[in-house]
Amino acid sequence: MASRAGTVAQPQDLVDLTALLDAYYDVSPDLGDPGQRVAFGTSGHRGSSLKASFNEPHILAITQAIVEYRAGQGITGPLYLAKDTHALSEPAQNSALEVLAANGVNVLIDARHGYTPTPALSHAILTHNNNSPAGAPQADGIVVTPSHNPPGDGGFKYNPPHGGPADTDATGWIANRANELLENGLRGVKRIPIADAMAAGTTGKFDFLSSYVDDLPSVLDLNAIREAGVRIGADPMGGASVDYWGEIAERHHLNLTVVNPTVDPQWAFMTLDWDEKIRMDCSSPSAMASLINRMSVGADGSAAFDVATGNDADADRHGIVTPDGGLMNPNHYLAVAIDYLYRHRSGWNPQSVIGKTLVSSSIIDRVAESLGRKLVEVPVGFKWFVPGLLSGEGAFGGEESAGASFNKMDGSVWTTDKDGILLALLASEITAVTGQSPSQLYKGLTDKFGDPVYARIDAAATREQKAALGKLSPSDVTATELAGETITAKLTEAPGNGAAIGGLKVVTENAWFAARPSGTEDVYKIYAESFKGAEHLKQVQAEAKALVDGVIS
Repeated sequence: MASRAGTVAQPQDLVDLTALLDAYYDVSPDLGDPGQRVAFGTSGHRGSSLKASFNEPHILAITQAIVEYRAGQGITGPLYLAKDTHALSEPAQNSALEVLAANGVNVLIDARHGYTPTPALSHAILTHNNNSPAGAPQADGIVVTPSHNPPGDGGFKYNPPHGGPADTDATGWIANRANELLENGLRGVKRIPIADAMAAGTTGKFDFLSSYVDDLPSVLDLNAIREAGVRIGADPMGGASVDYWGEIAERHHLNLTVVNPTVDPQWAFMTLDWDEKIRMDCSSPSAMASLINRMSVGADGSAAFDVATGNDADADRHGIVTPDGGLMNPNHYLAVAIDYLYRHRSGWNPQSVIGKTLVSSSIIDRVAESLGRKLVEVPVGFKWFVPGLLSGEGAFGGEESAGASFNKMDGSVWTTDKDGILLALLASEITAVTGQSPSQLYKGLTDKFGDPVYARIDAAATREQKAALGKLSPSDVTATELAGETITAKLTEAPGNGAAIGGLKVVTENAWFAARPSGTEDVYKIYAESFKGAEHLKQVQAEAKALVDGVIS
């Protein structure tokens, strides 16, 4: 833990906005450097103009590639275009619009000229497509956001007509074509000036906020929240949900306070994350320190709110703070949310499964078993939950990094991308209906199923070692025991869908670890959990690192 973690950012921590924006327009990438080429991770292309990894040439090329991809797929409906509050998001949105308009694509941008959460974009795409006659042109979208990444970063993500993150087939094609366009000096990219693009007959407006906020009663029991008088504190953390929370309070008559409505592209009000960086990670105790402090119980034994919540910059993640438990571990809240929803959503398919990523807590497995529901364990990446959410066969999908979504009361789809606003409001519904906080309910789950200890650490690895980790097979692991227990499974494919996990998961009766290479750093990540306590977890981590190093070295 760095010495200044959890303290308010100082002037030396702030990004130079002038340099950042100048670099966006002035710097061209060196395509001989892999770090400066277009590359889509699990959530789109990300980078910084100061590192020549997120600059205007990248956005022009990616957008032209998306135009060509959607044409090849027969996607001819409107393209919803949204942005978050990062400094690079508006110029990138403008660059994208210049290309989209020049190519004659029908584009819908925010009617309020404001910011749009990722789940609101997903909701808009799905609402359009579900309300259109069979065979009508389908909509898709682009959201300009690097999610919780630092203020100097930018991100660019494509969501096809299913409303969720594009799969690797799509992103691979788009990235390859974008890099071709960059190598050809952007020849083949159509573009018109931004003023002409804004005035184009193909550019229209859409009220993302009303479409999303007015439909919330279809997915949440807002009446219960209102009637119980649950006191809610919502912190947008300077992100795209800033106007949404106030409208949710007003339109649905909730006792909800927006605790910090400030939008600042430097995020000078933020407390520093564990590594002394500004990062809008609502699952981090350091980044959430201000909100956690506001929830401290006073001398009179009461807290400012019954539930307090935070969202990252594009509101696809959630952080839940309770008076009795502080900031909940995302795994703990996922377990509570699953247990509550599958007991209180009578309109869901009674056979609907529970989706989780394979690095999420195993207490979810035990909750699923107690509910009599099938658990589907998939690789990291929310895209794996899209088919189930669309069909209702998987009414809930969640991942350990505080991202989740679930279906409407009647079992139909709400969003197919992570929805931090939804999960934040669910905490208030749970409190209203059960009379207990989510952290109290989690204590009840651990009384039944055991109290797991979970952690993630990073281990150094070269690019070659990371590649080797991503290509392991179970037979490469010869060990038979882990931390004193017999190994019961060695996985390089997710048991829920057979997809490659890009790494290794090893399981015993009371513990597991998973190792995956980082896509951006020279490290691999070790996720580990033990139901036998903190000391056993340390043993699992140490043996996991030795085991993996021995296989990939």
